[in-house]
Amino acid sequence: MSDPKVYWLGFHLVTGIGPTRLRRLLAYFGGDVERAWRAPTAGLAAAGLEPRLIDRLVAARTELDLSAVLRQVADCGARLVTWDDPDYPPALLKIDWPPPVLFVRGDLSADDERAVAIVGTRRPSLYGRDVAARFARELAGRGLTVVSGLARGIDAVAHRAALEAGGRTLAVLGCGIDSIYPAEHRDLAGAITASGAVLSDYAPTVPPDAANFPPRNRIISGLSLGVIVVEAAEESGALITTRFANDQGREVFAVPGQIFTKGSRGPHRLIQQGAKLVVDVDDVLTELRFEVDTNPALQPTLLLDPHESRVLEALSDGPLLPDGLAHQLDLAPGQLSAQLTLLELRGLVRLEGGRVYRAR
Repeated sequence: MSDPKVYWLGFHLVTGIGPTRLRRLLAYFGGDVERAWRAPTAGLAAAGLEPRLIDRLVAARTELDLSAVLRQVADCGARLVTWDDPDYPPALLKIDWPPPVLFVRGDLSADDERAVAIVGTRRPSLYGRDVAARFARELAGRGLTVVSGLARGIDAVAHRAALEAGGRTLAVLGCGIDSIYPAEHRDLAGAITASGAVLSDYAPTVPPDAANFPPRNRIISGLSLGVIVVEAAEESGALITTRFANDQGREVFAVPGQIFTKGSRGPHRLIQQGAKLVVDVDDVLTELRFEVDTNPALQPTLLLDPHESRVLEALSDGPLLPDGLAHQLDLAPGQLSAQLTLLELRGLVRLEGGRVYRAR
């Protein structure tokens, strides 16, 4: 086996040899992963490996066909990226215990150092979907990479919006790189590999399992400068991601919502705990110390999608009741409410007297 990646793969497949023990082995064997893999039991013991793990490693060297597994990775259009690869994501490498091996479909880029994660509920409201799409579209339009987990709901909305804006997006799986979960996102995953990457630290054939998703969320936050939460229950995977983000020194952003909805409880709790309340992408960029274009003439192209432009145009002649506005625009009340809420949060419309909306 001449490809050194097979030895990285071998250590990855031995249960119990994670980042800490692998670093210890590499340090003892001068950074030579093949030498560490082939070391005699005495050398492994001298490197600090426990007897049970030595037995497990010796058995794996006999039982595993690493070249076959490597071919399996290649057959599904993926490759291995390890700590010593130049395209291993630098941000991820800086966290405690970064995964030694990533399985990647698509391309990683130096541009991905400017990445922001968008996460949230799998059952978003229309408002939540609009918010996630807005943030992803504008982040991608400003040249940032959008990171999420390819799940139903907010994740998928964020990936699609980033792609529609012509930007980059990274999707992190909670299963083997040879499968896509949920299955209905196969086409979306294919589009992501053409404008970013789908990645996992799980080897082929590993099925999606509840235990896999917290480690997946840790990678999402580790790849990102900050995490934006759009609609999430108080106990959800999205909030697990923010806990990892805090541990990793990443920024946590929360989008406010209606106080009566379950999906607003998670973001509102984060705000109470010190997360940055954000209502537009400029809030995020300012906190991350990126340059923000404040030229008012650019604001319509930066901030408005076609639906919101129609609402503002309808309000340009004067204030209107929501019912009259919905009739004029032929919009369902729920859809109009979501658009008005977004515009109000961004300071583009205001509610007067609790009854009528006026453009600012």
